[in-house]
Amino acid sequence: QGLPVLFKHWLKNEEVEEGRTAVLFCELTKPNAHVEWRKGDTVLQTSDKYEIRQEGTHVELLIYDAEAQDA
Repeated sequence: QGLPVLFKHWLKNEEVEEGRTAVLFCELTKPNAHVEWRKGDTVLQTSDKYEIRQEGTHVELLIYDAEAQDA
């Protein structure tokens, strides 16, 4: 079965001015592992608001035009 995917570097709290782009990232122990970004129970999908990038073990979530409700 192999070893489970773990976080090498956890998410950190980020502050960004409203209207700017927030960038959240983490690093995993295995490349190209499936990652779901969530806000509460909602799974985030790539859209005009969100961009999800993954290269190897590095995974990013970009939140465009950040607002208070994106916290």
